[in-house]
Amino acid sequence: MRRLKKIGIVLGIIYVLLLCVTYAFQEKLIFIPTKMPVNHVYDFCQPYEEFWLTADDGAKLNAVHIQNNSQKGIVLYFHGNSGNISHLTHVANLITRYDYDAIFVDYRTYGKSTGEMSEAAIKSDAQLFYDYAKQSYDESKIVVYGRSFGTGVASGLAAENDPCKLILESPFYSAVELGKHRFPIFPIDLLSNYRFPSYEYVQKVKCPVYIVHGTEDRIIPFEQGQDLFAKVPKGQGSFYIVEGGGHNYLQDFKAFNTAMDAALK
Repeated sequence: MRRLKKIGIVLGIIYVLLLCVTYAFQEKLIFIPTKMPVNHVYDFCQPYEEFWLTADDGAKLNAVHIQNNSQKGIVLYFHGNSGNISHLTHVANLITRYDYDAIFVDYRTYGKSTGEMSEAAIKSDAQLFYDYAKQSYDESKIVVYGRSFGTGVASGLAAENDPCKLILESPFYSAVELGKHRFPIFPIDLLSNYRFPSYEYVQKVKCPVYIVHGTEDRIIPFEQGQDLFAKVPKGQGSFYIVEGGGHNYLQDFKAFNTAMDAALK
């Protein structure tokens, strides 16, 4: 009995230590940025302008503006939690195929961007880029597009503004719910500094919402996309199921291209 008690105490100490480590290093678990030299020249097939915006706290935010002089409008794109905008040439090809311009944003610490991470800072930065887009495009021609982690950023931004469309590729219900899925033994509600309640955001969005999700997604479960869609105001959303699709390479599936046709054609 005494031995069992000792084992219980040891396991309890280990659990508490894991809790502390998870809390202290949660940003390392959430964000997987790839840095880029400031002098790197992006390799897009389309005409583009690289530009910088400065946040209120002095962070330098890097982005690329694909410029085809589109009359249809622009897609403001927020990528996932890894890589950087240099990896988005296939997305640029997709968007320009539908005759839109595009802005690709690198979050703080990603690519060439600098600054301290926080949920409030990410949201504020997204608004900064939205306001930048409004300088050249009427809001009725701005499409907000988020993929994976970027769906939380995109849906929050769309909830606070009036874009013409919102596209969510492989979205989560909320960052907290996703954390619970990945780390079910921890009290994520108490630990997480990043919440991104997409399910609340989509209820406030006034434009059409297009959600596309693969049934075999092992990173963000398909069910989270379903649950999120259920929160979209009735008649305002469209849900596209990619049978057999995982988290990446959805563009290889017909259902994904059907979704893009509906959203961008």
